[in-house]
Amino acid sequence: MTSGTRGQIVRFLIKAKQATYAGKGAETAPSRVKSHDLVYRDGEYMYYDTYLGGDRFAGEEALWISGVPYWSMNYAGRVTGENFSGDFLKEALLHVPEEEPYRGPREYRNGDYAYRCDTDGSFDWFQGKETIEYQGKLIYECFFHGGLIR
Repeated sequence: MTSGTRGQIVRFLIKAKQATYAGKGAETAPSRVKSHDLVYRDGEYMYYDTYLGGDRFAGEEALWISGVPYWSMNYAGRVTGENFSGDFLKEALLHVPEEEPYRGPREYRNGDYAYRCDTDGSFDWFQGKETIEYQGKLIYECFFHGGLIR
């Protein structure tokens, strides 16, 4: 795969993330009992995000090209303190960086909220953790990992 093709795939992934959960996109029919599912399509590309739960959750994002699974990321997280804001989390996730298109940026702040995302690896194989603090106190954490499907 050429770097131009990889760039096109990453740009699609970012657009899909911004149009679905982070962008407060509409959910589609659930794939399982009580699951939350969001789908985005553009040409030969399809992105699917499905998760279970609320304050404690687990899910998966996946990308298909021409009907073939290409990339996937699993995540699990929980709210650990008071004053959690799902709107702030979505706001941070809108800033997903092209160089690490997994969750949000390395750091993002707004008022009393601070988001942080640390990752190891590359698009092919990675893992990471994101956190949110409110007035310096940890109130949310999420672990994620994934990579290319072969």
